[in-house]
Amino acid sequence: MIKLTPSAENHLNRLLATDNNKRTLRLWVSKGGCAGMEYQMKVTEPLISDTTIQVNDVQISIDTESIKFLEGSTLDYNDDLNDSGLKINNPNATRSCGCGTSFEPTNNNEV
Repeated sequence: MIKLTPSAENHLNRLLATDNNKRTLRLWVSKGGCAGMEYQMKVTEPLISDTTIQVNDVQISIDTESIKFLEGSTLDYNDDLNDSGLKINNPNATRSCGCGTSFEPTNNNEV
């Protein structure tokens, strides 16, 4: 479903280990951004309706409505001076914004 690069897995292991009560990276997609849809992520408790997956030692929860937009995506982490953070490489996007936080879904995934 979702893949993690080694750098994303290392970063998330450190991030989630420092947060004693909130051990899940929650992902969802919402309307907005300059390309039509925006990625959202937060370290929090999963919602009951979320799908929770385990990728090695990292737990990820995904909003049920967002799964179709994120299926097959890879989560990467970059620690560059100008552009650090978690980034989603999404095969379901026909185009992505330069900021990397918004995308246009393929026609069969439109809301």
